[in-house]
Order: sequence, then C-alpha cells, then structure tokens
Amino acid sequence: MTVKPETVDDYLLAGCGRCSLGGTPECKVHRWSAELLLLRALLLETDLTEEIKWGAPCYTLGGKNVIILGALKGNVSLSFFRGHELDDATGLLEKSGENSQIARVMRFHDVASITTQKQTILAFIQQAIALEASGKAKPVVKAVEMPYPEELLQICETHPEFEEAFSALTPGRQRGYLIYFSSAKQSKTRQARIQKCMPKIFEGKGWNEY
Repeated sequence: MTVKPETVDDYLLAGCGRCSLGGTPECKVHRWSAELLLLRALLLETDLTEEIKWGAPCYTLGGKNVIILGALKGNVSLSFFRGHELDDATGLLEKSGENSQIARVMRFHDVASITTQKQTILAFIQQAIALEASGKAKPVVKAVEMPYPEELLQICETHPEFEEAFSALTPGRQRGYLIYFSSAKQSKTRQARIQKCMPKIFEGKGWNEY
C-alpha cells in the first residue's frame, strides 16, 4: 500500500505515492533527487509557499498555483501553470502535452543543466510570481477539437505533470482511457474515473492493465 506524501520532505524520501515503487530504489523521485533538491532550493529563495498537491511539490502565491516540481522517467521539470504568458525569447519552455494551452514546462536531465541555467530559471520563476501577483485574469481555455472529455482537459490544464504522463502513453493506451472516461454519462462519474486511473497513467499503464 502506497502512502501519499504530506510534505515535500516526505516526497523526497518516499516519492509521490502514486505507484507501488514509492519508497524503493526504483522510485523516479530517487532517480532525480539531486536535481529536485537544487530546483527546490531555488524555489525556496522566493516568496512562494511550498505545498504538496497531487502528490508533488507545488508552489503557490496567495493560494493560487504558480509552479509544480515534478519527476518523470526521463526528466525532472518545472511546470508553470501560466507559462504561455511568460516572456520566453529563448524558447526554453515547452508545452507539457499536445493539448496544453496555458501551462508550459522547463525540463532538465542533469545537475549541470540546472546550475548553468540558474539565473534563467530564477527569471522565469520571478516572472511567474509577478504575473500572479498582478491580478491579471487567467485566459479562458478554448475547446479542443478532439474526443477529450472536458473533465480530462481541466485536469490536464491545472496539472501539467499529469498531462505530460498522459501524453507519454502509447496512442492505444490513450484511446482506451478516452473511451473509458467518455462513456460515463455524468460529469462526476467521469471525474471519479480519471482520479481512479491517475496512478496507472503515471506508471505508463493502460486502464485495463494491472
């Protein structure tokens, strides 16, 4: 039985609690521990508040989500909830998934890529803080012309790490989830199905795989 972290220290010690690998050497959080610690240190230099949301370190301002720190199999990332509004002349911020309209991600593959870009990273973080502090309204998310249920789009938009994990699934696995989610008639049932499937999605499994 996995245990969800209550603090970022818990997260660094035993992982996100979303799969059976938590607390073991195979946990992806342990794979990226040095990189996560470096990025966390940068975030703690700011006025952001550190919390745990969706089993990952999330940094907020006045109760609003600004940045989430995440670890996947191939990289560690900073996900900016309003990243598309940031000034990114160098093109370092990427969409977390093909359906992402607002969130943007900066990915890292080693300690060196973080230390050499420290000032750039801090500049993006300060931009994101200033944007949230300005009180500027968040843009309305436009409907996407593909068979994604609205509940899934909403979770992807507010949880970039999840969208990245879903986008990394094979097309067949994605299609299986979309059929399963969309077949529910009520919104609350679709939401419940998505929440229930999140651990398997983070593990890269299809909805009928165990």
